[in-house]
Amino acid sequence: MPVWPITRGWPLHDTATSRRMEAQAAAALPPHTLMARAGITVARLALAISPRSRRVLVLAGPGNNGGDALVAAGHLCDAGLTVGVVLPGDARPLPPDAAWALVQAQARTGLQWLPSWTSDWTADLVIDGLLGLGLSRSPDRGIAEAIHSVNRSGVPVLAIDLPSGLDGDRGTTLGGVAVRASHTVALLSLKPGLFTAEGRDHCGRIWFDPLGVEPSPSPLRLAGPPVHAELPHAAHKGRFGDVVVIGGARGMGGAVTLAAHAALAAGAGRVYVTLLSSAHLQGATRPELMQRDVNEVLVPESLRQRTVVAGCGGGDAVRACLPVLLQHAKALVLDADALNALAGETALQAALTARSRAGRWTVITPHPLEAARLLNTSVQAVQSDRLAAARCLAERFGAVVVLKGSGSLVATPCGGVTVHAFGNARLATAGTGDVLAGTIGALWSRHAGEVNDLDSLAEAVSMAVAHHGLAAERAPGGGPLLAADLITAMQTVG
Repeated sequence: MPVWPITRGWPLHDTATSRRMEAQAAAALPPHTLMARAGITVARLALAISPRSRRVLVLAGPGNNGGDALVAAGHLCDAGLTVGVVLPGDARPLPPDAAWALVQAQARTGLQWLPSWTSDWTADLVIDGLLGLGLSRSPDRGIAEAIHSVNRSGVPVLAIDLPSGLDGDRGTTLGGVAVRASHTVALLSLKPGLFTAEGRDHCGRIWFDPLGVEPSPSPLRLAGPPVHAELPHAAHKGRFGDVVVIGGARGMGGAVTLAAHAALAAGAGRVYVTLLSSAHLQGATRPELMQRDVNEVLVPESLRQRTVVAGCGGGDAVRACLPVLLQHAKALVLDADALNALAGETALQAALTARSRAGRWTVITPHPLEAARLLNTSVQAVQSDRLAAARCLAERFGAVVVLKGSGSLVATPCGGVTVHAFGNARLATAGTGDVLAGTIGALWSRHAGEVNDLDSLAEAVSMAVAHHGLAAERAPGGGPLLAADLITAMQTVG
């Protein structure tokens, strides 16, 4: 069944859980059943996605991924295709299922066994069964050479379970070597690495077959499209709450304006804007926005009734606001310069964790550099394991975390993570993060009556993240997407 384009949410399972599922299912089924199911799934999908193909090259590695590929090769041979098989990699003993698949394949007279793949053997489709879930180190020389040959060939590629070289948990490549597939068919479980970090660039269109196995419980999930409930006819602006957007230090009024516009467009009942300088709102501001002085909004009684979005273009000036906001704001979204201030001052970090213990909730929305500052590490370390970084931030600060990037993550302090595969590189422009912060504030305010714990808060945040990414996919044009145009696109998505 197709997973991409995404039309529903899915459970995700990491490597350890997937291996447990596989072992439990294999113990309950006749020998080799899972591999037989996997092989026929791969063969059927190959015929469906490339119906005109007459010559198929199968790359079978030294593990069960290779066994799946060998079973598929036999079915494709039976279907009348010319099938070449290459067995790169070392000569280590095969796992029992893979050894069985090799014996079955060697008994077929129609398969062509090739020592390597060269231009002398033309292919219409390549099936990548080199590594799959078995990746634990950089591919060895033989498999690395096969991966490079695949990527240079320009031939469409169907990857089994994972593109070889891609880490299923992290979405990273070990040694920078990984297949760039046209299609990937995930088997038994969907792995988070398919959808975050480098996964989106390597997987192509994603398909899934659970092989008849019921999934295990998992704290990981792939977000589906946002669902918008129909509003009651008697709704009024007071029902949707007040959002206060604080930021706009000197020279950065555009950021706070974008966040405020986004909150307004996402349906907040009233939006108040507080600039941390004497400047005015920038751009073609909306008349619906209400500007307030900083001393007017930093009143404890007022903060306890409102959702606050702080930090968008806040510069160093936002630091002075944070102690009051952290102590009194009912609902607080911290972005951009508020996060940088937080990273540089342990007293602010202590105040943030105290909020959680007092039952006042916070959402923080770092990009990888801001996350690295908060964790006192490097961007490379954050990107090398995005799920671990998001979970660490959520647990440390007792907050719901949005780690932005390819496959944005929404993490809760209890370890739950929602992976968002919506969006594209068109979001890599100034101000789109401000738009997201404003949207989160608005949806939190609109759904305040339904947000009664951190899990339900994460649901509201996930709705905003999905809405933001989906709008970028559907916005007209193909070049970079300006943040103000993103707001307009988000209104058309719904």
